[in-house]
Amino acid sequence: MQLTKAWELYESDKRIEGFSSQTLKAYRLQSKLLVQHINDVSIESITTDQLKGYLAKSSEHLKPSSLAHRIRFIKSIFRWSHEEGHITKNPAAKIKEPKQGKRIPKFLTEREIEHLREACLTPMEKALFEFMFSTGCRIGEIVSLEKNCINWSNRSAIVQGKGDKEREVYFNIRCEIWLKRYLDFRQDKDPAIFVTERHPHKMSIGQMRYIIKRISSRAGINKEIHPHQLRHSYATHLLNNGAPLDVIQSLLGHEKSETTRIYAQLSGSIRREFYRKYF
Repeated sequence: MQLTKAWELYESDKRIEGFSSQTLKAYRLQSKLLVQHINDVSIESITTDQLKGYLAKSSEHLKPSSLAHRIRFIKSIFRWSHEEGHITKNPAAKIKEPKQGKRIPKFLTEREIEHLREACLTPMEKALFEFMFSTGCRIGEIVSLEKNCINWSNRSAIVQGKGDKEREVYFNIRCEIWLKRYLDFRQDKDPAIFVTERHPHKMSIGQMRYIIKRISSRAGINKEIHPHQLRHSYATHLLNNGAPLDVIQSLLGHEKSETTRIYAQLSGSIRREFYRKYF
């Protein structure tokens, strides 16, 4: 079986398993890059040395996190190929991901959040900003959200997280006010909770990122702001107010507790930052 055929079957299987479209899109690119390097050969003929040579060359220009992503794809597709009986031996079995230093997530201070809040001009900007910050949702979860997923009686929404796993998220009264104003202001019939400003239709991830960038440029904050920082800031806000890590894990939709535990490192750094900033 050729490598490109193996990818097609792998992609179909993983889509059935519930892999997100974003993960499959990223893996599709990794598949193309692998084929470019070793050609569309029989998957049975690929050796460990070939894969290590490809990864060694990749390490010259990739960050450790990007290299780790590439390795995860390679290990996944060859493990699947072995389990499905397409290859007799898994050449990626002993390949390990590079060690990465744990980085403390970048978050925004309460002062910066207020500057961003003030920089929102339209009902749409205010609703989007407040929803991102008060729910801690991933941008992909917000993009796919529809109006019928909102439960106004308890200020909650059902979102689809990674692996198509549903979870309930909550928003505050400020968010409820602006979200209702925004939806009442709209004249279109699109079911999406957030739509484009011109010729309304469901916003893309890129369009949502642009809006947050537009808000941050108005706010005059001297740092690059992206939507995921609002998610980090949400988790930090919960931590500062005494929320247990297992509760934060559930609200964020983290599958592994280790992913959430990194926020525990924030408590000391947050105290230092606030002390130096305000004392």
